[in-house]
Amino acid sequence: MDDNTKREILFDNYTNPYNKIDEELDGYLKVNSNNESCIDNIDIYLLIEDKTIKDIKFKGEACAISTASTSIMIKNMIGMSVEDGIKYVNNFINMINEEPYDDTNFDEALVFDETYKQASRKTCATLPYRGIIKLLEDNK
Repeated sequence: MDDNTKREILFDNYTNPYNKIDEELDGYLKVNSNNESCIDNIDIYLLIEDKTIKDIKFKGEACAISTASTSIMIKNMIGMSVEDGIKYVNNFINMINEEPYDDTNFDEALVFDETYKQASRKTCATLPYRGIIKLLEDNK
């Protein structure tokens, strides 16, 4: 993926984040994910039915990288089984950490394939993944 395409995808997911909400949700599992060194602070809402990720929404404030990463993660994970969701999260973390990974189901998430070059951005890109993995692991 070329740099211009990456910038366009990041900008679109930052300015028009998928499933970002303003209100609290009932009936969803909730986890807070934040970065203590900046403003990034989001609540992730997860709806699981029959071991399948039926819906994910988020609210809060975060930088462009964290917001775009959350938006892209949500688009990719809705409809996955909980087990596949766990594999997806671990696979994404592998990519960010320059470990072997499979990019088959990443789609827009490939915009983060060179995040390792900016160590300070690794925390931003993984913010939603660090939150949702807790919920998935607790509900597998």
